[in-house]
Amino acid sequence: MEAKKLALLRILDILKEYSDYDHPLTQAAIAEKLERQYGIVIERKAVSRNLSLLEEAGVEIGSNHGGSYLECRDFMDSELRVLIDGVLSSKYITAAHSKDLIDRLCSLSNKYFKSSVKHIHTVDDWSKTDNQALFYNIELIDTAIENKKQIRYDYNKYGVDKKLHKSSVQQVTPYQMILHNQRYYLMAYSEKWGNMTFHRLDRITGMKIVDASATPVKNVPGYENGINYKELATSMPYMYTDKPERIEFIADAVIIDQIIDWFGTDVKIEKTDVAEKVRVSLKASPAAIEHWAMQYMNHVEIKSPASLREKIVKSLEKGLEKHR
Repeated sequence: MEAKKLALLRILDILKEYSDYDHPLTQAAIAEKLERQYGIVIERKAVSRNLSLLEEAGVEIGSNHGGSYLECRDFMDSELRVLIDGVLSSKYITAAHSKDLIDRLCSLSNKYFKSSVKHIHTVDDWSKTDNQALFYNIELIDTAIENKKQIRYDYNKYGVDKKLHKSSVQQVTPYQMILHNQRYYLMAYSEKWGNMTFHRLDRITGMKIVDASATPVKNVPGYENGINYKELATSMPYMYTDKPERIEFIADAVIIDQIIDWFGTDVKIEKTDVAEKVRVSLKASPAAIEHWAMQYMNHVEIKSPASLREKIVKSLEKGLEKHR
């Protein structure tokens, strides 16, 4: 049994959990829930006074013929659905943590919303990482960035047993964490190799902050003016670390949607003399474009640089030999 002075807070809790426009609560219903759930016994008039106090405090309470309800929440149900879908589709979050996050997001609405969300029951059916260290690593990275320190960690790759195995030990200066292609990447400067790296956060284990000062990003070749995130997202679609170059290719007009999806609207697209063909010019990672062009080989012809065109020809020849 709780003290009556807590009635104001508990009435707000009840409105959050049980009410919306379609499910208003009478003052009698609120009093009944107060007694049953918290052992607080008050009269209907006291409920009315507390509702008025909540409104004076800025809580938006609506009313209709059925009673009172919480009119405004921190998140609309549609916004919560978008956030829940984001958690569900995030391959870098474990199934157990996904369930916990979805439960907490559901708690921001009322019980009627939670009963309509079926994602909680299907999270195990989605492809998820097994790396339990992800959120701990995020906190360490934030701390290292704040304190201008380097970090050291094991970088892992999957073996034939479908488990992560240590591939290398990395010591880097962390700059940012980037969500790209439904994967979370650490953008960092490799102290050993002297270049920018993009490592999957769900492949990192054994992370610790080391007592070594961070390398300022302006000292990294190609980043003298800082990090251009828009350019980064469009020029490095697969987070390869080679230097972006000017690339031109001819494409079927039918894949313009896909080109813009991958490289953004800053890409240059021009008509050609051939119907339903376009010329595309952009600045991007050659290694990434090689990988991308192989997916769209029936629709794309790389024109320059010549070195990239030759690499693709060799890759196609090797692939043809394997499939004859």
